[in-house]
Amino acid sequence: MKLRKLWIVALACLAVGVAAGDPTHRQRFYNPHQKAYFLPDSVEFVNPGLVFAIQSASIGSDGTITVNFTMADPTGLPLDKAGVQTPGTVNVSFLAAAIPHGQEQYVSYVTRAATGTVVPTTNQPSSDSGGTTTGGPGSYTYVFHTKAAGFDPTATQTIGIYGSRNLTSYNLGTDYASTTYSFVPNGSKVTTTRDVIRDASCNRCHDQLSFHGGSRRGIAICVMCHQPQLIDPNSGNLLDFKVMIHKIHDGSSLPSVVAGKPYQIIGFQNSVNDFSKVVDPANVQRCQVCHDQTTGAAQAKNYLTQPTRATCGSCHDDVNFTTGANHPAGAQPNDTMCSTCHQPVGTDFDPSVFGAHVVGTDSSLLSGLKVAITSVTGGTAGNKPTLNFTVTNNAGNGVPLSALGSISATMAGPTSDYGYTNFGVASTPGYVTESMATAATCSAAGACSYTFTHPVPAGSTGTYAIGIEARRTETLLSGQPNQQSVEYGALNPVTYFSVDGSTVAPRRLVVALTNCNQCHVQLSLHGTLRNNTLYCVMCHNPSQTDASVRSSATVAADKALPAQGINFNLLVHRIHSGPNAVGAKNPYVVVGFGGSHNDFSQTLYAPFGPTGDAGDTRNCSLCHTANSEQNLPVGLNPAVDPQGWINPNQATASACSGCHASESESSHFLANTTTLGESCTTCHSTGAAYAVSQVHAQY
Repeated sequence: MKLRKLWIVALACLAVGVAAGDPTHRQRFYNPHQKAYFLPDSVEFVNPGLVFAIQSASIGSDGTITVNFTMADPTGLPLDKAGVQTPGTVNVSFLAAAIPHGQEQYVSYVTRAATGTVVPTTNQPSSDSGGTTTGGPGSYTYVFHTKAAGFDPTATQTIGIYGSRNLTSYNLGTDYASTTYSFVPNGSKVTTTRDVIRDASCNRCHDQLSFHGGSRRGIAICVMCHQPQLIDPNSGNLLDFKVMIHKIHDGSSLPSVVAGKPYQIIGFQNSVNDFSKVVDPANVQRCQVCHDQTTGAAQAKNYLTQPTRATCGSCHDDVNFTTGANHPAGAQPNDTMCSTCHQPVGTDFDPSVFGAHVVGTDSSLLSGLKVAITSVTGGTAGNKPTLNFTVTNNAGNGVPLSALGSISATMAGPTSDYGYTNFGVASTPGYVTESMATAATCSAAGACSYTFTHPVPAGSTGTYAIGIEARRTETLLSGQPNQQSVEYGALNPVTYFSVDGSTVAPRRLVVALTNCNQCHVQLSLHGTLRNNTLYCVMCHNPSQTDASVRSSATVAADKALPAQGINFNLLVHRIHSGPNAVGAKNPYVVVGFGGSHNDFSQTLYAPFGPTGDAGDTRNCSLCHTANSEQNLPVGLNPAVDPQGWINPNQATASACSGCHASESESSHFLANTTTLGESCTTCHSTGAAYAVSQVHAQY
């Protein structure tokens, strides 16, 4: 009875707070959080979220493992595990492992037997079961059922906790959390850890690294189980973290996969997880993307200083270190000689760990290519603009245009929205691209000038844009065994100019290149020529399709279909949506240069959702800048979409249909569009009932 009275008093107090207009519930949650949009009384009473903290741990002389821990909501209020005194039951699981002296990875005290078709039986690391929990609310003690048999009191021991808080009865979903705690039983300072990569490295691309339904969050807890003890008995694959992660990211490029053997992991309930088509958006050779030296990881340099057969063989899986097959240094019975040949850092493309993984376009040996626009003159309506620009190398010296493989300038406008200005070239709707390779005049210092052959169309108003694309090929280490031929492009400069004397108004900024490069590192397309989103949108405009190359398609089925719309917002949304674009009229296939078949319908977006699944597209801020996704493009140019359900499609519908691709969703677009235009802002503008930020909230 007392407990029930406490709940009633709490609700009454909350009601007073809500009546007073207490807004604090939103201050704790930002836009991606669903909780930011629930009723304040629900959020304030429940206090969604879950935080575990381990206060201490010990191992008795008989191997009994004891851990003292707390569980709270994000404000620090204690939680009742049973969900009686505070909302939501909390399920907790426990791990225990040690790093033996002379070793670098964990060995789990808790294991379970697993059987399979390839490995008949194996003992896998697991969570404890059958232990006892006492205490609460908020502060608990757990005594493991499993003993730490033969434990070393001088070695690092680590306890891991993971779990969930079920708030579904309050319509607030399920919260997940995990944590770890390391100690030495004899009281010594912890000096041996497993700290090679930090979450910050992963989350730049994966957003929120989590697995197994969302409850295991972060690398620290992953490596407790994903170590040499863990084998998939149904595939025979070692699920040691350093091996598994390398293989997953190399995916489609693994020699074994190229040879026809898929890389699969048989997971929970015999689910088949096939990573054979994975393409690392950063290029898997860029080891430093994951092995970031700025995160504070204690062993961040391990990948350079401690090469091993297991780690290197995870990607180079056609090397047989036992026989020496495909290994220039022959058989290697152990890892002692690896660092003799593979020094940490040498020169680009040599056998050093860093040098052997240098991506050609990143090489320090390149002389460089930099293009900058200095001015545009004569660019008024009806006249041919003159473009003044510089072409130099990294040292600031001029690069003759004859040394380039290609250099062109593109003009488009107006910047209010590209796409429907006629420059007189049917194959490039809304823009014109002209080669400057032989027509531009340049000084020895690289100062160049080029006058377009196409004028700004007569009667044009507002602001227009000009951008440049250029690339060159260099031969590095000529005549040496590791000679390289590298093709690379300059960063596309884009400038804006008024065609009627009005104030220059640059094109709206929707996505930031820096955001793209969180995953892609060095976004580069069309043979390294195009690498700036402000330049991309000039060609990938609302009137653009792949019509100019579809007739040359190398796949017969592509020729039989209409052209594919490639307006930038449709293209990028659809590529990143991949298999999530359910109900699209056709798979999203773009015919490219030379009639190439580019099928993006199964592209899996790298960010993870709250439940540990990749392909979550709801965090728009990963690509968009300054909340631009909330600025609906109502009234801008309609987009040509011959393979879509609606053609042409209005501007906002085109952007949204990149992900929301079904016939019924397209019907929704039509139902809310009249001769007056789209009415999307009525429901989806900032602060509206179904604001973009609210319907994309994920946590």
